[in-house]
Amino acid sequence: MDPINLHQIAVEAMRSRGLLPAFAPQALREAEAARRAGPERNGSITDLRHLTWFSIDNDDTRDLDQLSVAEPLPDGTTRLLVAVADVDAMVQPGGAIDGHAGVNTTSVYTAAGVFPMLPEMLSTDLTSLHEGEDRLAVVVDMVVQADGTVTRSDVYRAAVLNRAKLTYNGVSAWLDGVAPAPPQVDSVPGLADQLRWHDALAGQLRQLRQARGALNVKTVAARPVFEGGQLVDLRPDEKNRAKDLIADLMIAANAATARFLQHKGFPSLRRFLKAPRRWDRIVALAAGHGVQLPAAPDALALDGFLRARRLADPDGFADLSLAVVKMLGSGEYAAAPAGAAGLAHFGLAVNDYAHSTAPNRRFPDLVTQRLLKAALADEAPPYSVEALTEIARHCTVQEDNASKVERQVLKAAGAYLMHERIGETFDAIVTGAAAKGTFVRIGRPLLEGRVVRGFEGLDVGDNLRVKLVAVDAAQSFIDFERA
Repeated sequence: MDPINLHQIAVEAMRSRGLLPAFAPQALREAEAARRAGPERNGSITDLRHLTWFSIDNDDTRDLDQLSVAEPLPDGTTRLLVAVADVDAMVQPGGAIDGHAGVNTTSVYTAAGVFPMLPEMLSTDLTSLHEGEDRLAVVVDMVVQADGTVTRSDVYRAAVLNRAKLTYNGVSAWLDGVAPAPPQVDSVPGLADQLRWHDALAGQLRQLRQARGALNVKTVAARPVFEGGQLVDLRPDEKNRAKDLIADLMIAANAATARFLQHKGFPSLRRFLKAPRRWDRIVALAAGHGVQLPAAPDALALDGFLRARRLADPDGFADLSLAVVKMLGSGEYAAAPAGAAGLAHFGLAVNDYAHSTAPNRRFPDLVTQRLLKAALADEAPPYSVEALTEIARHCTVQEDNASKVERQVLKAAGAYLMHERIGETFDAIVTGAAAKGTFVRIGRPLLEGRVVRGFEGLDVGDNLRVKLVAVDAAQSFIDFERA
């Protein structure tokens, strides 16, 4: 099989789902004009460049959205500051860049590369919180009790300086005691203490949420591996201690942001996850392990079951997590009127939750940032509830379309990798069972395909052996039959 053009497949997949694969010339001209003009600096900006800010992200990430710094206080509490890139300072509402971002609503991360929501001149440069660069940010300043309760929070604009760009794998290996410290730990005074404080603080925040029913799942995503420009494998990209650390801090910051807007009497965009419609299947999965869950959705009971299974079968926990996550479904966006409480997020066990910490790559976060800055400047909200309702609907739709594009390109890559393995059998888990088809995921390489024969009676979470019967990279088809 000839090498495939994954980029072209991705472009066509985006167009077919109403996503823009390239920026209009006017958007690129706006980015260049923003580079020359620099960020707007209206209003009060606190200088916090002296603090030991740092970032943790993937090894190859260039669009750095947030930094953090912690400070233990004498009364046993901890002050946590999360700085979010001030993207709004460089992206004018109503312009061509804003229009592109408003259509796509998210960066699209495919096996063919990234299709950024904002021009790279901004997202990976001028609005990215790069190490050693002065940047403007919106800071969420919180006080966290020893039990993980956030008892005080504030939001304000600030100037910040990233002292160390760290990676998930490097930090996690050091915290786990299996690798030496990242080089910046020796060169940046106080960084080692920062990482230890962050790790402890994340544990406190997580423990409180889990006591309220936050789900303790283990998710695995496929990461394309290239050698010499050619795709050679799809390997698991698993969660680790540092990824959990950052996730816990961002959840706290997002919740504090929602409370701030509510307190200011502003409307907002909220992120929520409904109670699962297929709770009956989750109950059946638990029953297969000898555990009886309540008949009605109960996050606390579900998390208790998941924690027990993680201890009892750590090797099989990823597959169980995958099945549960599929049954939970996807989160959605909704508009909340001024001062209104938000909808609950079933998986995170939080209410009043607003995405705010990734404005370089998520449009709802940019919208939230504009609301925050208007509130800080004592201005009227820049969006009405009606406008936010339409944005929420569109963002939910486009997030789903982006996920479909990512899966399609990944399947095209997988089909190319598997074209010489027709007839081989694999261990698999059912990831989807509906009228449109039954789908399974295999582990090596990590990819999904459709069961075209022998799918009768299968449901999400079932384990089975499948035989590869056909692939078509151009059409993103990977077909199995029950072995």
